[in-house]
Amino acid sequence: MPMLPPNWTPKVVAIDIDGTITDENKKLHTEAVKALRRLEQAGIPVILATGNVRAIVYGLWRFIGLSGPMVCENGGVVWHPDHGPPIKRGDGKEAQKAADWLSTQIEGLDPQGITTNAWRESEWCLSVHEDLSEVVRMIQSSPWKHYDVVRTGFAIHLMEPQISKGEGLKIALKMLNLTPEDTLAIGDAPNDLPMFELAHWSIAVGGAFESVITKSDYTSQLPHGEAIKPIVDAILETID
Repeated sequence: MPMLPPNWTPKVVAIDIDGTITDENKKLHTEAVKALRRLEQAGIPVILATGNVRAIVYGLWRFIGLSGPMVCENGGVVWHPDHGPPIKRGDGKEAQKAADWLSTQIEGLDPQGITTNAWRESEWCLSVHEDLSEVVRMIQSSPWKHYDVVRTGFAIHLMEPQISKGEGLKIALKMLNLTPEDTLAIGDAPNDLPMFELAHWSIAVGGAFESVITKSDYTSQLPHGEAIKPIVDAILETID
């Protein structure tokens, strides 16, 4: 299968951060960063679509030199500095209440979760080491039974059902006056699936979750951040 559809060049690339532009040690992959800069130089904006918080995403966005909107907290927060205040699609304080309640039901569960909860605006994250099946079971019988519980390689996200990277990406594309048909999505984890479903084409990096590989249009043989340069090379070849 070809890496990209025949005779198609994406007008925008939506890409995950953790596990996608990082290396096997979860550190930013420098060649991936250089590749994203080449996309921007070619006039193809990059949208960072991540479960991470706005403060961290903005720092990365700025220092890489990107121009696309930021889809943060799995689509719970969408922001571009030139488009006014962030668009928030969930209540982080309510999600924190759900975590606090879970700690009274599951022995040993830490409701404080991960470090970046200090800046979360639309959701709350538990440690990836918590018992996922037990968290799901308890949430389903709680006042927050409508919540989605999504595990990535880095956290267990408690979030309202309207929050997803796909819904956040829709807002980001409107900011750019572009459409899903213009979009290439790249990722590695289950929280990337909604944007895979929305985008015209999707690529899973090597080392992705099996559920993501199954749903992707193409899967790289190179792991995590190593996959990004060849993908960008293929995109830019369609322009030449």
